[in-house]
Order: sequence, then structure tokens, then C-alpha cells
Amino acid sequence: MLMSKFFCMLGFRISNTKFISVIDTWKKLQHSNLVNLREVFTTKAFGDNSMVFVHDYHPGADTLMNLYFNQPSAPAMNGYLPGYCPDIDGLTTAGMPPKTGLNSLRQHAGLLPESLIWGYIVQLSSVLRTIHAAGLACRAFDPSKILVTGKSRLRLNCCGIFDVLTYDPNQHNSKQQEDLMAFGKIVLALACNTLSAVKRSNMTSSLELVSRNYSADLRNLILYLLHNQTRPRSINDIMPMIGARFYTQLDAAQMRSDVIENELAKEVQNGRLFRLLVKLGTITERAEFNMDQSWAETGDRYLLKLFRDYLFHQITEDGRPWVDTAHVVACLNKLDAGSSEKVCLMARDEQNVLVVSYAELKECFESSFNEILNAALGPKPHS
Repeated sequence: MLMSKFFCMLGFRISNTKFISVIDTWKKLQHSNLVNLREVFTTKAFGDNSMVFVHDYHPGADTLMNLYFNQPSAPAMNGYLPGYCPDIDGLTTAGMPPKTGLNSLRQHAGLLPESLIWGYIVQLSSVLRTIHAAGLACRAFDPSKILVTGKSRLRLNCCGIFDVLTYDPNQHNSKQQEDLMAFGKIVLALACNTLSAVKRSNMTSSLELVSRNYSADLRNLILYLLHNQTRPRSINDIMPMIGARFYTQLDAAQMRSDVIENELAKEVQNGRLFRLLVKLGTITERAEFNMDQSWAETGDRYLLKLFRDYLFHQITEDGRPWVDTAHVVACLNKLDAGSSEKVCLMARDEQNVLVVSYAELKECFESSFNEILNAALGPKPHS
């Protein structure tokens, strides 16, 4: 664990050490749809020169493979499949049912909504654009290496590993073209709801299925990624096909950001109130302070003890406990703000009644806590 965050470590044996600059580039790469590479180090703990990759850890994440293409009963082994074995068409087939032809499509729960597919396209094209702009290639663009977090957030995983295992500084452009091809296969598989859609023998039927059920833009995007190989392609070329759908995704992201910020604001308020309660609990009912056993029952501390009772220990006219969270929150807010509003505090024996302002209480509160804090941080008292 580093910086109070959890990370996932993967170990590999290395045969080439001329990839350090590429790894440094991956470490600097930051994107919301990328499982960020945090650290890479070598170790001899396994009896040889091995390299360990440290990536961000996303608990509860599933893979695109497990979520859409595996049998319902297939176990999700911590986000990874038991083995990586691409078929002749380039997508992982490990864990697939034995018969998943196009005729079995109607046996699925149904085709995915087009809006969801476009949402995935925007996310994946965005992270590919960042990777390719850095002169890199994903090289792990596979459903088993794409994590799904939350409802529909995608994150590319295991990036940078193949740059170490099969290092070749002159192949990034060709590998970028392979990324685009793999991207097209994933979109086609999602649209048809089966990995069998990307097999060469099923390609025509798959595209017909897309034409019948989805927009022409989606079909054109798939065709561009899969078939237009006469010239070097760029991920930027698909932006006109995404078109105004990009704004839909942007709006959804901003709305989600607003929800999260509102929830965060609530937690900020909760943290502020918690700190007030910690200070109040530190002051009241202290057995002794600086060898003075009556410290908590005299002076400013006595006022704070009465205020504590006013917050938590009030009763109704018939003697029942009066529990009102809104009352506690309102009073703590007034204390924190130092309001000039007056409050009536009564001793438990009902013999003493004090009327003070929240501003006066705050002054007592701060001075008493600072007195304790100074004693805690000061020199050790002589015995």
C-alpha cells in the first residue's frame, strides 16, 4: 500500500532491459479510462530477474469478457480469466460456451442498447487517443483486459506489459493499427452480443445484424475500423461518426460529477461536525488535568459540560429522552460560527441557570481545547 491507496502487482520475467524509456512514458500517462501504471521494479525473489508492475487497484471491478461474453455460471476470478489464448480473429475465447454462433443470439437476454455501446465507444476511443498521441500502443485491447467499474465505466488494464515482454521500438505504428482493429472487433462483438460475431465466417451476417438493429453510424464505424486498411488510420478519424453523441456522454459525466460533488459536500460538513464533537469530548468529563481533578468542572469547562447536556441529554415534559438530530446539528453549527444568539444552560440539579451566547461558548471551547493541546505537545512533566 502506498499513499493510503491499494495497488495491484503483476510479475513477469524479463529478457530485454531496453524498455525503460517506454515504461517511464506509461507511468506519466494519466487518463480516466486507464488503469494507471504506478511503478515498475525488478526483483530476484522468484529466483531470476523478474519485473513487477504496480497498477491501480479497483475493487469490485469486472471485465468486459465476464460481463457480456461469458456463461452466467462462469466464475469471475478476481477480474481475470484462466488463461489468455486469442483465437485466429484476435479476441480471447477462454471461458466461452462451446456453441455461441449467431443463431444463439436470441437465447441471450437481448441486444445491448445503442446508447450504451456509444458510451463505451466514446470512452475507449478517448483513452486510445491519449495512448496513441503519446507514441504508444495499448497491445492489450481485449475484453478480458478491459475492466468495468460502477455502472458503465471502462478502464484499459495491463497496458505497458507487452512493451516489456516483446520490446520493439519500431513497431508502435503497426501496433496502433492493431489497436484500431481490436477496437472494431470489440464494438462488433458488443453489438451482436457474442464474440462469435468477429469470426471471418460470421462477419457478413454480423454486419447485417448491426444494420437491422442499429444506426448507420455504428455500422460505418465498425466497417472503418475493420476493413479500411489501405492507408494508416487514426483514432481521430472516428470522431465525425461519434458526432453529437459525444455531448450526450459529456453531459452524463458532468451530471454524475455534480451528484458526487454534492455527496462530497455533505461529507465535508459531516467531517466538520465530527471534529467539533471530538474536541468537545476531549474537554468534558476529564478526570484530571495538570494534577487538578476539578479542572473539567470549573470555569469555561463547566459551561461546556452544561452545553454538552443541552445538546444530548434533554428530556421531554413527561421525563422521556428527547432525541433530535437536527437540534444537535443546528447547535453545533451555531457554535462553530460563533453566533451571537443566546442559549439557556441549566445544571442537572436545576439550581444553576446560565444564559450565554454561542460566541462566548466558542471562546471557552477554543481556549479549553488549546490548553489541552499545548499540554499534550509540551515537554514531559517532571514526576
